[in-house]
Amino acid sequence: MRKRILYIGNDLQVNSFTATYISFFSKMLKKEGYKVRTASTRNNKALRLGEMLSMIIRYKDSTDIVLIDTYGAMNFYYAYFVGKACQILNMEYIPILHGGNLPERLDGSRKLSASLFGNAKINIAPSKFLYDSFKSYGFDNLQIIPNSINTENYPFKERSAFRPKFLWVRRFQKRYNPLMALKVLQMIKKKYPEASLCMVGPEKDGSMATCKKLAKKFDLDVRFTGKLKKKHWAQLASNYDFFINTTSVDNTPISVIEAMSLGLAVVSTNVGGMPVLIQNGHDGILVPEDDERTMALKIIELIDNPVEAKRICENAREKVELFDWSLVKEQWNKVLAS
Repeated sequence: MRKRILYIGNDLQVNSFTATYISFFSKMLKKEGYKVRTASTRNNKALRLGEMLSMIIRYKDSTDIVLIDTYGAMNFYYAYFVGKACQILNMEYIPILHGGNLPERLDGSRKLSASLFGNAKINIAPSKFLYDSFKSYGFDNLQIIPNSINTENYPFKERSAFRPKFLWVRRFQKRYNPLMALKVLQMIKKKYPEASLCMVGPEKDGSMATCKKLAKKFDLDVRFTGKLKKKHWAQLASNYDFFINTTSVDNTPISVIEAMSLGLAVVSTNVGGMPVLIQNGHDGILVPEDDERTMALKIIELIDNPVEAKRICENAREKVELFDWSLVKEQWNKVLAS
């Protein structure tokens, strides 16, 4: 009999573009026959935490395991308080680790981290990057299960030519360095005046407004879509040939995995877990953090050498087949059955 799961995370339905994994993963678990409850859909942070904790108490006797989406920023405290409630109520829980800044949290909040992660049934790391980071802090209750997608929802588009048309998908937040994308576009425009950029994602800290000012100042062809559902930006991707990931902090982001599945040539900063996800020159291109000049030059090289770009895209699609839910689900079934 499948276990009864309470899945705690930021299930913000009104903001359909978020870094959260809960919407996709909870649906997949239900299809596997698990009974899954989720929380929370509240936008207000205090109400969100209140709903999370109240559901722990309310469903204590009808829950076999609690899954907790765990990030390194402020959302870490949601995970900590939920984990503490589980400990008090003697409930098993599994943190699902997200975010390239989680190692900073391990260092900055050592006692809270020891309590949350040390008392977990197991901690699930989506990449060797986070697995090794947690190992280095003395945690042994770890297992790697990669982030997953349904590759059939992200069909591969074969490209024989690569135009200077770029897609960027993330929240507009300083840690994701959206300004770098515009600086890259500005440099490439010198050789390819028709170069354009589409930026998908919601405003977070004023970065979008800054990007819009820069685009207007230098007459850059930039489209700002705001937040989009994943299926909509996946459809939009067919109009573009490159996916640029400019982040300063990262793990193995779902958006990059989806871009690889769609056949976009991925060019990313070499930070966090990115070198674990992408083998430089084989299934993507990695450049130093905050180095728009190198990123622009690498993109131009691929535009001028479409055979090489095509090879990289084909290798990327082959790699992301390993992230398909049909394979990943078996690893989760084993963890949840134990």
